[in-house]
Amino acid sequence: MADKYFVDTNILIYAHDRSAGIKHERARAVVERLWMNGQGVLSMQVLQELCVNLRRKITPPLPIEEIRRLIQDYLSWEIVINTPASIIDALEIEVRYKTSFWDALVLQAAESCGAGVVYSEDFATGQRYGAVRVENPLVS
Repeated sequence: MADKYFVDTNILIYAHDRSAGIKHERARAVVERLWMNGQGVLSMQVLQELCVNLRRKITPPLPIEEIRRLIQDYLSWEIVINTPASIIDALEIEVRYKTSFWDALVLQAAESCGAGVVYSEDFATGQRYGAVRVENPLVS
């Protein structure tokens, strides 16, 4: 069992999108579990993407004040700060695994903090990227 679980943006979006049905329920359960056990990890990239997507991709969009409160709450989690070295590492991950740069930056953040699992809908579930394994908690 992993000690740390890195959460990708899409899982957080579903956790806060009440119109997402079963995906909302499953994502919310994952986020609540990580709140309870303190094992959730995010990155600055994920928080930035969350701010944008909660205003653009869900209906109705969340008000900025609500997003501000969510971000403040998530700041109690471990947050990986991207550095210039993170970008160089992500470029290497992008080439090695043939991913997008943004996905490579997620993988780099997860690896750099020692997360054993990335919760995401964007990668193939069960796929391993070095020491990091991807799980999609939205599928049964």
